[in-house]
Amino acid sequence: MKLQQLRYVHEVAKQGLNISQAAEKLHTSQSGVSKQIQLLEEELNLQIFRRNGKRLTGLTEIGTAIIDLADRVLQEVGNIRQVGQEFNKKDEGSLTLATTHTQARYRLPGIVSAFMQRYPNIKLHIHQGAPRQVAEQVIKGEADIGITSEVIGSNQKLLGLPCYQWNRCVIMPPGHPLLDSPPLTLAKIASYPLITYDFAVTGGSLVSRVFAEAGLQPNVVLTALDADVIKTYVNLELGIGLMANIAYNAGRDHPLAMLDASHLFPPSTTYLVLNRHNYLRGYMYEFIGLLAPQFDRRSVDAAFQGAVLAAEQPSFA
Repeated sequence: MKLQQLRYVHEVAKQGLNISQAAEKLHTSQSGVSKQIQLLEEELNLQIFRRNGKRLTGLTEIGTAIIDLADRVLQEVGNIRQVGQEFNKKDEGSLTLATTHTQARYRLPGIVSAFMQRYPNIKLHIHQGAPRQVAEQVIKGEADIGITSEVIGSNQKLLGLPCYQWNRCVIMPPGHPLLDSPPLTLAKIASYPLITYDFAVTGGSLVSRVFAEAGLQPNVVLTALDADVIKTYVNLELGIGLMANIAYNAGRDHPLAMLDASHLFPPSTTYLVLNRHNYLRGYMYEFIGLLAPQFDRRSVDAAFQGAVLAAEQPSFA
């Protein structure tokens, strides 16, 4: 059995059984991938993939277990490489962040600038997506750190560290009637066309629940994944906007006006999302400290250890 063979079967499964795409990702030929899969199956005397002729149609039961084990092996191989680089090239490497548009646009710029000044030889990559995509990239090892304001669920690979809290504001064109009739209430918001985040992301489900508990149905005329789109359509006077308060800046967003809505909604929490099986380089701890100063290396490691112990406990549910 060769490490290359595990890498090939793992990539084929990752690419939805598409050997051509897997070969492209692996920078090799389709026939080469097929040959190595065949050799591994012959060595193990079992089938990893179900087939219809030459076409792969799924994983066998034992194949599912093998892919899971291959994932763990390849992850540890990656960790070994990271350890070597940590001792040989401490200030060189890469850092990939997966985050939402709001975090990338409004929270991260100053932090990224400070990090790059401290580590000029680190290649930084930022991937933007919905919270579910952020978590998925961390699970798959496509991102070192995730930053999102959604609960990450119960995936045992993930560790979520509460970073900071934020709330919401309502934006509107200048001269809007809401500006002349304080205080801001849920009923007043619901009486106007509303432009806000998609209720599936960025705390939208919380907003929906708050209105429902008050017996109100907001008149949502448009939803978006990021605050810049909300601002664009509010500027067109298609409605008022409900968005994260960190996304509003009085100077930059002139002439839009803003009313604080934090008294109407519970705060939301932004989480640092980490894969608890990954080895973190020193500069990754440094980035975490810049974003969330309450987490130094010792506290992050303690959180990792707690997550490992929790995962090893038997479940009686």
